Amino acid sequence: MGEDLRRSGLPTVVAGFFGLSMLAGVLVTAMVTPAVAVTSQTAEASIAVFDKLPDYLALGSGSQQNTIYATRAGAPVQIATIYNQNRQEVAWDAVSPFLKNAAVAGEDRRFYKHGGVDVESVARAAIGNIASNGITSGSSTLDMQLVKNILVQQALQVDDPKARQVAYQAAIDDTLQRKLKEMKLAIGLDKEYPKKQILLAYLNITGFGGNTYGVESAARQYFSVPAKDVTLPQAASLIAIVQQPNRQNLSDPKYYKANKVRRDQILTAMYDVKDITKKQFDEAIATPIASEVKITPPSSGCLYAVDAKFACDYVKRLVPSLASLGPNVAARTTAWATGGYKIYTSIDLDQQDAAQAALSKSAPANESRFALGASAVSVQPGTGKILIMAQNKEYDNSASGDPLTTTAVNLSTDRSYGGSSGFPTGSTYKIFTLTDWLQNGHGLNDVVNGSVRAFPQSSFKAPCDPGALSGSPYAPKNDSSGEGGSMTVLNATKNSVNAAFVAMAQKLDLCDIRADATAMGVHRADDTPKKPSPLHVDPSSVLGTNEIAPLTMAAAIATIGANGLYCAPTMVDKIVGPDGKELAGQQSNCSQTITAKIASTVAYALSAVMKSGTGAPGAPRDGVPIVGKTGTTDDSYHNWLIASTTKAALAVWVGNIQGTPGLRTPKNPQGDQSLRNISIAGTNGYNTKFNIFRATMKSLDSNPAYKGGAFPLPDQSLLKGRGVPVPDVTGQQPAAAKALLESLQFTVADGGTVPSSVPAGQVARTDPPAGTVGALGDTITVYTSDGTLATTMPDVVGNARAAAVTALEAAGFAKSKLSYSWVSSAPADLCKVLATNPAAGAKTGTDASVVLTVGNGGSVNGSDPGPLCP
Repeated sequence: MGEDLRRSGLPTVVAGFFGLSMLAGVLVTAMVTPAVAVTSQTAEASIAVFDKLPDYLALGSGSQQNTIYATRAGAPVQIATIYNQNRQEVAWDAVSPFLKNAAVAGEDRRFYKHGGVDVESVARAAIGNIASNGITSGSSTLDMQLVKNILVQQALQVDDPKARQVAYQAAIDDTLQRKLKEMKLAIGLDKEYPKKQILLAYLNITGFGGNTYGVESAARQYFSVPAKDVTLPQAASLIAIVQQPNRQNLSDPKYYKANKVRRDQILTAMYDVKDITKKQFDEAIATPIASEVKITPPSSGCLYAVDAKFACDYVKRLVPSLASLGPNVAARTTAWATGGYKIYTSIDLDQQDAAQAALSKSAPANESRFALGASAVSVQPGTGKILIMAQNKEYDNSASGDPLTTTAVNLSTDRSYGGSSGFPTGSTYKIFTLTDWLQNGHGLNDVVNGSVRAFPQSSFKAPCDPGALSGSPYAPKNDSSGEGGSMTVLNATKNSVNAAFVAMAQKLDLCDIRADATAMGVHRADDTPKKPSPLHVDPSSVLGTNEIAPLTMAAAIATIGANGLYCAPTMVDKIVGPDGKELAGQQSNCSQTITAKIASTVAYALSAVMKSGTGAPGAPRDGVPIVGKTGTTDDSYHNWLIASTTKAALAVWVGNIQGTPGLRTPKNPQGDQSLRNISIAGTNGYNTKFNIFRATMKSLDSNPAYKGGAFPLPDQSLLKGRGVPVPDVTGQQPAAAKALLESLQFTVADGGTVPSSVPAGQVARTDPPAGTVGALGDTITVYTSDGTLATTMPDVVGNARAAAVTALEAAGFAKSKLSYSWVSSAPADLCKVLATNPAAGAKTGTDASVVLTVGNGGSVNGSDPGPLCP
């Protein structure tokens, strides 16, 4: 027979419909009787259902594989495959002719002759069903099998579980109505599509046992070859599975015998219709099944990712939030289950591998004295892109993972994204007190008392949570007995003196410190919308008692690296849909949460930490400027180093992961939980964070894409503590602007609504304007936009200057706001507008300045032709 691809003609279609008309009567009596007594009402009901069906089903893609990519050397690299069904759809030329012919010869010999329903087979099936008292015999053509498979796949994609089960059962039940439905839809399918397309769709959708669908995935799973390269006996064995997928598949030798029986039947059919020669037939029949099978187990899921397994898991958990996949969580979940998406992430595998090597060397997963955990996560300042997500424990979400060396818990993330409930951050949290100190008009050279003492709870302010200030006085300890006495805030930061920072907090508002942390994205790792768990504001919080994820702290320090611009962490750069069209990834969410002058001054203080302070042992010392902060909890149970250049931020945490949260029960026989007193991988445990950080940051710095530059100079007034500049709150909500201004100890006045191009309801401007250095207590008047000046720049390119000016004035722009840039041009372009700034179509305001680039007809650039151009 070969591959006869001719479409069915009118006689075939008429015959199909005639057969179907006959079935409407014959099947009601022959296929059901005598199992069911058929009345005229039953027949009429079946015909009514039949008449309501659509003419055909559209051929679409079935459930497919999702793939996740990272980059290596700047190029995308696939790291994981994730799917609900193991299916890879392929084109016609990617399927071996043996498979095509085996499917037709074995399943539907008259496929190229009938119009979707084979009347002869139906007649035989009707007779068989009379004998068996039910609908037991098939008579299903490839068209009908394809219809059934499509209906099954459509049922599996229904969102509601109960409705899904009902639809699935309707697609598989052996009922007369289902047969009639399949027949009508098969005839319609045959009218609508060429035989070639129907056969290919069948080969791509049919089941091959377990969770494997389509010939491509089946060929790769059972024979470790693509569908285009299967041999004749392999092709027959694959099609043999279709008859009884769970009994004739090749996943286990116990099914080989049944598969061979059906395989040989198919080979015989192929020989009978002259698809193969006698020699091919004999050789194929003689081929043992076992000699052909070469199993490649399906590898769906992050457990089988080739790299960055925890990043893979993080992407999976982001799916419900990816707006490109659908309008709501249910739709996105269904889209992901249907598959066919390519997710491109920001993970840089070169840097990921460098971090992983540093973690494995300095914090070995097989440490048995206590539950040693370590994480390294990097975020790009100014974008929020996650570059590294690595940890010392290997990813394993199966039940067979080694409990000592593996885990499914992502130590870098929040609990809601597969992470832990976080770890106390220690003194890394001091960056928020330092930020608030500067925002309140204090300076780095202000002198504070760093001596250890008891601080009465009543000496602090926490109006957002008065209950936090109760109990006995707070008596923090310094890291060493030699610390204390009067010191500048700069030195207190460099040496991380606890008592000095608690003294600073006494002069501030603990709720404002929390607000600054929150503005930089900081939240407790166990905080969820359904179970809010805001940051604690008791005095001990100043020294980092809140449990926070390393990713969160990396994004916070990246805010300093980006000069006050906070960007929420993102990992999904873009998505390519099943149709090949590019979709948006996670949208960038950045905001200037602290002013540039505050940020640059915080950076100045934190640079001292890395040069000669507590963070110096972790500094790469490769010439790249870096700012950072160390953190150590009581008795060094948890150790941190967070730091940033202008191009890469990195958070390293090392601690004990036993207990919830953080370390609770030591396994060290001496009962010593302190990393400071334990040797790990040949070095003092306290230095572990430095070793990991130094190696990872050095790798980042060596890549030109992540090699940072100089930080902005600190604000001189903030070094001395003389006032603060008015922040730019343009575009913020009035309440948020007021909160920020009041946190700087300005008095805020409402200036009412003014015409502006800023969206209505947002801050249009302030008086004094942003950047003005104000004294504490100065009144800042905030004006809210009415949005009336918002407009779109008209397209006046090509117009004469006078006509362009007229058009712009008509659009609401003031003539006084227009200016000209004269450029040398051809004589024909004299006085003609060649470009505009803003460009045509740009969103702008009628109060904006507009520059028209105008041709001067050949004069020297910049020359105004004068009267020649009115």
